[in-house]
Amino acid sequence: MDPAKLSELKKFIQLCRSNPSVLNDPSLSFFRDYLESLGAKLPSSSDSHGASDAKSKSYVVEESDEEMADGGEKIDVEEEEEEIIESDVELEGETVEPDNDTPQKMGNPSVEVTDENRKLEEAIEHLTQAILLNPTSAIMYGTRASVYIKMKKPNAAIRDANAALEINPDSAKGYKSRGIAQAMLGQWEDAAKDLHMASKLDYDDEINSVLKKVEPNAHHIEEHRRKYDRLRKEREDRKIERERRRRRAQAQAEYEKAKKQEQSSSSRKPGGMPGGFQGGMPGGMPGGFPGGMPGGMPGGMPGGMPGNVDFSKILNDPELMAAFSDPEVMAALQDVMKNPANLAKHQANPKVAPIIAKMMSKFAGPK
Repeated sequence: MDPAKLSELKKFIQLCRSNPSVLNDPSLSFFRDYLESLGAKLPSSSDSHGASDAKSKSYVVEESDEEMADGGEKIDVEEEEEEIIESDVELEGETVEPDNDTPQKMGNPSVEVTDENRKLEEAIEHLTQAILLNPTSAIMYGTRASVYIKMKKPNAAIRDANAALEINPDSAKGYKSRGIAQAMLGQWEDAAKDLHMASKLDYDDEINSVLKKVEPNAHHIEEHRRKYDRLRKEREDRKIERERRRRRAQAQAEYEKAKKQEQSSSSRKPGGMPGGFQGGMPGGMPGGFPGGMPGGMPGGMPGGMPGNVDFSKILNDPELMAAFSDPEVMAALQDVMKNPANLAKHQANPKVAPIIAKMMSKFAGPK
């Protein structure tokens, strides 16, 4: 609109606000009718004069009250009245419940309407009618999807492309439209996959052109994923290796502690294996190792175990060190140490029996 006319309109509105009686001018009757059609309540000419008289009367009363107060006369204070409670208004006529339908399309006044936009909208309307008449046509859905792409509505295009592919899994137009729409949304890997399938079914130059833009990004994403998958795997491998070393160090520390205890006990007991088996192994080892240990171990083996056992052989034996980290083997060894008679129940265990036999062979000393 003309800025000069807008300025004059603003001035007129300001005049109406300051002096509503202006609207009573017969020449502005059309404007009054328009405002009343919008639901505006306008004062009549008598109301305007009455409001002015009331205002002047109110001023006189207030002025006289002030004069009375200045004259020193006593002003009575009225008692507070009860609160007014409104009653329901009795109304006539039928009403309806408000409609909660989806708001109708109002259009965007800022969008420039071009001939191309009109043609695309008309194309959508025609294709929609065709789809309603023939809802099993993959070609119709694929064609409408391509129109939505031109209108830069990728989500709508993807919905139509999905519908086309549900009807015909080999719809090249469905793959092509969905691939282009996914590229518009930055879904590069999915776009590349669909566009390659479309090209395989029905190659055209447009598919090739879009692929040239899509594939580099898809490759970058794939390389990025592989890089961080590799880094996460390396991190997990390091974690497993640290745990393995920790368990090995813990087993080594427990062995060193037991060795010191045996050495301490050995210094108090003459002969025998350092620390020996406290309290001996009464009853020997029934059904024990080949050849048995005649006479059992009451109070320790006769003459004691050799005191010159080379514990480095145990530490350097990978099979024994691996067995020490096995909870089942360690539990069996502790069970036998507490009660040598329990050896019999572990001899049938193929995991435990060879370890015990190997340890006893190292404790046997030189023949």
